[in-house]
Amino acid sequence: MLSEIRPADAPPDIAAIYDDISATSGVPVVNLIWRHFASLPGVLAWAWTAVRPLVGSMEMETARARIARGVALPAIARPAQACWAKAGIDAAMLPELRRVMAAYVRGNLTNMVALTALRMRLDAPERPAVQLTPAPAQPVAAPLPTLPRIEMLPIDLTTVIRALAASHDGAGNGVIPSLYLALAPWPGVVMALATWLGSLYVPQAMRAARESVVRAAEAEAAVMLPVVGPAPEGLAVMRPTLDRFTRLVIPDMIPVCIALDDLLPTQ
Repeated sequence: MLSEIRPADAPPDIAAIYDDISATSGVPVVNLIWRHFASLPGVLAWAWTAVRPLVGSMEMETARARIARGVALPAIARPAQACWAKAGIDAAMLPELRRVMAAYVRGNLTNMVALTALRMRLDAPERPAVQLTPAPAQPVAAPLPTLPRIEMLPIDLTTVIRALAASHDGAGNGVIPSLYLALAPWPGVVMALATWLGSLYVPQAMRAARESVVRAAEAEAAVMLPVVGPAPEGLAVMRPTLDRFTRLVIPDMIPVCIALDDLLPTQ
């Protein structure tokens, strides 16, 4: 798997940054890209210091909304209520499922803009930075449940999660998108995703959705370029992963998150 430091294993200095990421972004989960940065010498503190003003800005709030509205999704039929029941979802489970989906929608959109801005800054260090408007403090949400390790899941669920991951151009080679692991408490939903979102998982449709996210994020990030400090020791190792996540992994998962969130039953 991609190297990472999980919150439960984080030393105090990294745990403090994780807490600040969640508090500033309003996202009660630390996504894989940040956990990976924590495993590289000096990268987590350097990257977070650079993008923190973006993440906690009013401009970020509007950027997330514009990108979400503009995702090029194919037509997706809404599952009948009986499909949710067959997947094991009842009214009592919906609030937590909605909370997980909201966290991943917000987290992926936030990371897409912030990390695209960081990539663009590294590509064009001469471009001027912009003064951003701080947003009001985000409410502190309870953390999401700890992500399960894929090797600890039932083999049938593991097989489906790996197949879903393999449908993304940027996954594989050690990357399992965290959303699929976060949905493991609802295995019926994971098992149904390839059917419910079948039109999106068609390679051409996924590519079109991804490209729409990348274009929109680059337009937003171009006016939010951060100030960066001296390069950390792990920068050379971090750059290919930053490119991979901002061009493939995150923009692939944003359409999935938005589409599944939109399918959730209203009651």
